Amino acid sequence: MMRHAGALQASAWVMRFASLIPEGGEVLDYACGSGRHTRWLASKGFRVDAVDRDAVALELLAGVPHVKAWEADLEGGVWPFAGRHFDAIVVTNYLFRPRLGLLLQALNHGGVLIYETFMIGNERFGKPSNPDFLLRSHELFERVADACTVLAYEQGEITEPKPAVIQRICAVKGHNPSLRLP
Repeated sequence: MMRHAGALQASAWVMRFASLIPEGGEVLDYACGSGRHTRWLASKGFRVDAVDRDAVALELLAGVPHVKAWEADLEGGVWPFAGRHFDAIVVTNYLFRPRLGLLLQALNHGGVLIYETFMIGNERFGKPSNPDFLLRSHELFERVADACTVLAYEQGEITEPKPAVIQRICAVKGHNPSLRLP
């Protein structure tokens, strides 16, 4: 699991692209941790399914309007969202490659994928440092581009909210060359 410890504010990347999600849309916050994005998205009127393996973290979401919290093993067992589809999927600070295809399948046509996580090079700054949890150069773009129109993609070193080496993408499922950045 990969998380920015103590991060309370929603990622600027998530906030930037949330305007692409249909008003009142259903959002999956996958590996939501303590729910910083879940809370922010719910405050904007989205209906959010927040899933994580950490039951204690999920308790922090109890009673938050428009939120359903799910405890699930994200890396083993049965895919908890079989047959479900979402208007948007948000993933930050988490990578488990075998589920990426299932995440894309769970995205509605025209749905928005907002994904931001660590890549090779991050080991210079601490955790995560295991290559199993670090994207290779351009990996996120390559895994998403066949199914989606990529609106924005970045990779490299950042200094805020803390020094890290990351990749991030905003993509819309399907191919629509007329889509524009917000």
